[in-house]
Order: sequence, then C-alpha cells, then structure tokens
Amino acid sequence: MVDVSTQTPAVLITGGAVRLGRQLALHMARSGYHVALHFNRSSAAAEATAADIRNMGAQCALFGLDFQDSSTDYEAYIQLVRRHFPGLRILINSASVYDPAPIAQSDMHLVQKQFLVNFMAPFQLTRWFAHTASGGDSSVINILDNKIAYHQFPYAAYALSKSTLAEFTRMAALEFAPYIRVNGIAPGVILPAEERTTDYLEWRSAGIPLRRMGSPDHITRALDYILNNDFLTGQILFVDGGESENFIGRNATDYKPEHPTPLESPPEHREQGP
Repeated sequence: MVDVSTQTPAVLITGGAVRLGRQLALHMARSGYHVALHFNRSSAAAEATAADIRNMGAQCALFGLDFQDSSTDYEAYIQLVRRHFPGLRILINSASVYDPAPIAQSDMHLVQKQFLVNFMAPFQLTRWFAHTASGGDSSVINILDNKIAYHQFPYAAYALSKSTLAEFTRMAALEFAPYIRVNGIAPGVILPAEERTTDYLEWRSAGIPLRRMGSPDHITRALDYILNNDFLTGQILFVDGGESENFIGRNATDYKPEHPTPLESPPEHREQGP
C-alpha cells in the first residue's frame, strides 16, 4: 500500500497508460497530484508511465480493470483506490474504445462494447466516487469527443455513447452539486491515429476554422481551467479549434448551379401584375 497522507491530493485517471490519458497523467503529476493509473491490456505502457510519474517525485499505483466485463464491481474498485490514496479528489474518465461502423453494420457486440467502456464505466465510477467522496473540493472530468456536435452515422455506436456521456455530465453536475463538480472536455483533432496519412490530416485541418490541429497541451490547459475554476460545473469545453462550430449547413447563398439561368430582368424591375 502506498503510504500517503490524507492531505495529499490524488487523481484516478482511466486509460492513463497511453495516448491522451498518459499526457493527462503526467500533467497531473507535474501539478502536484499522486496518480492512480487505470489500465486494461496496456500493462507495459502503464509501467512505463508510472515510472515517469515516480521520477517526477509523485506517487503512482496501477489499477488494472477490464471495463468490457459487465460484471465489474466498481464499488470495490473505487474503495481499493481510496485505500491506496485517501486523498483521492479527482476522477478523470479518459478510457475509450473507438470502433467505427454505421448503424446498419453495428451488431449488438459492437454497441455493447462502446457503451460499456465509453459510458457505463464513467457512470459507475462517478457514482461510487461520489458515494465515497468527502469534503467539497472533488471533481469529475469526462473526456468526450467533438463528434458529439454532429450526427456522424459512420461512427454510430461510438458517437452515441459519447453523446450519452455528455448528457450524463450535465445530469451528474446537478445531482452531486455543491460538493462535487462534474465537467467535460471534448477534444477535436489532437492525437490522430498513427495510420492517418499526411493528406488526410491536411484535409481535416482545412475544415477547422483555426486551420491547424491541436496538441495535448491544449487539453491539459482546459483541464487546468476546469480544476482551478470552482464556480464551473455541468460544462463541456470543446477544444477543437472551432471545428464543432463550423456547421453552417447548405443554404441558397452558397448554391452555385453548373448552368445558371439568368433572370429575364432584375427582380426590382419586373413588371407587377394588377
């Protein structure tokens, strides 16, 4: 068991071994928090991240759990984390699965997988985190996706699971106020998958109003803003260069027919009937 004081703040980060979760874990360690690091199959990466955190002088303990197991005992899991880190104050739900498929190709296994990991795990972890929290300085931060702003059916189950988590964020903020604040961060193009080509990334960037991709630093700054603003709850910060706002829709002013038909005369000069 890690020997830490109850006054030492700690954070539980799910999916904290790799990618954005790892960046969040390292940032929280740099910010003075001890880190409870959740992982599933990335045990080697989790050990490496934990070593980096310990080199910063922070405590780090690993807590493996498979969120796809519907029989998971989340109460016992949170209690285990709190026994190691009595100063647990923050829960960051970052773990996620991403299986693209349109509705017509989304079988029950795929849908259940997306919802078990992307929604049900944060739901249950938040529930038991709230049950065991003490004091009025606790926070839950749900990592979402700017796809919740769209109806992108090629990612049906994934997008729906994240949209449900967004609604849960607002609902939980009301239920657990004033003692626990619940907020969300919806990243855009931050850490694209390795298989994405340069041409694809340039194409994506062209659709972002700020005309560039973001970096993990943009997410950690959003995280700091949430944690440092104690009058903020129930909010979702879109950190995506304005991409989620770029949804004008087709309209008449943008329509350019291939073979325009000129008017017989300008509208203001048309002859009016009796």
